[in-house]
Amino acid sequence: MSWAREQGLDVVPLVQSFGHMEFVLKHREFAHLREVEALPNALNPHKEESLALVKAMIDQVMALHEDLQWFHIGCDEVYYLGEGEESQQWLQQEGNTPEKLYLSHIKAVATCLASSYPMVTPIVWDDMLRGMSEAALAESGVPQLVQPMIWDYATDIDVEGKVQLIEKYRRCGFSKVWFASAFKGATGVNQSLTLIGHHLRNQLEWLHVARRSPADVLEGIALTGWQRYDHFSVLCELLPVAIPSLAVCLQALKNGGYSEQIKENVENLLGMSNLEIDTYMSTSLGTFPGNTIFTLVTEVSFYLKSSVDELLERNRYVTGWFSPYHRRKKIIHPIMMHHFQPDAVSLLSKWNAVVQDLTLAMEQVFHCCAIEEWMEENVHPTLQKLKQVVDDLDEAIKAQN
Repeated sequence: MSWAREQGLDVVPLVQSFGHMEFVLKHREFAHLREVEALPNALNPHKEESLALVKAMIDQVMALHEDLQWFHIGCDEVYYLGEGEESQQWLQQEGNTPEKLYLSHIKAVATCLASSYPMVTPIVWDDMLRGMSEAALAESGVPQLVQPMIWDYATDIDVEGKVQLIEKYRRCGFSKVWFASAFKGATGVNQSLTLIGHHLRNQLEWLHVARRSPADVLEGIALTGWQRYDHFSVLCELLPVAIPSLAVCLQALKNGGYSEQIKENVENLLGMSNLEIDTYMSTSLGTFPGNTIFTLVTEVSFYLKSSVDELLERNRYVTGWFSPYHRRKKIIHPIMMHHFQPDAVSLLSKWNAVVQDLTLAMEQVFHCCAIEEWMEENVHPTLQKLKQVVDDLDEAIKAQN
């Protein structure tokens, strides 16, 4: 926190308090607080214990921070809201709707935050609010308690639609709104490399929206950097891989656009002589923190699978003289062996060295379980296939001898 302040940064914690609650509701001791018994994604808003749980999480995070101005309480994508047993009973009462249920929970969380931390303004994701009627929003009292963060990570934002949405939120009583773009993630659930051009275009779209919006309504823009699509999905791009994208996106927002001059400025900041934004391949190494991970992940993503496939599936000596049948029977022609064994051993040695370097670099940044997961998803399946062929070759040679 103090380090962030020294860099001129304000910390804004985010604690999910309604949807995306899998990280809590997957545990047996909290399973009874699920909206739908079998699904761990959404919190049951009817139980007093649910609000107590949210308050406990907020208190734990607040204890680590001081002088906060904003606190993000999440509340996006509350799937299956109103489908739980208690919600079904509640909805049968006259005048009750899923929108009212959603807004009452936000109000309870925001009121709870305000009573304990009156100087802190809650932020909520806006997707559940977009389709609600102005009357429902205005009457709920929520606009006086929170600031909505309008998110869209696409390259073809409906600018006019966003401007109208902002006007609607103002009419309902929201004093300020935030935008949320993305500098990584959001383009593929198991994406390993960041396509900078996509994220740059997303920022430029938001600049169009900002120019069309009243000057006093925008509180700020958050550049989201997804690490997973949800709690149970695989890792997408690692942060060091996306630092060039973050630099491009920040400079575009700071300068109100992107030009050759801004590109050169970003390259100087990153220590890169040539930064590609429309392909995944930047040929130059950088000097920025994490550049070793950026370079090695790029190498693995581009060449590991293709080089192994080239050897195992397109080398005629492997496909013709060391097929799965030959491998199982431990049959190998001594002459043919010399045509591909050195290549296989050399390729395995090369990739083992690359993976070792990448592991060492990642250990400086990531917890061991994140490294294990990334390697298991992106490296091991291909490397083990190659190693198995080399092992099978050894076995076949021994059998021949």
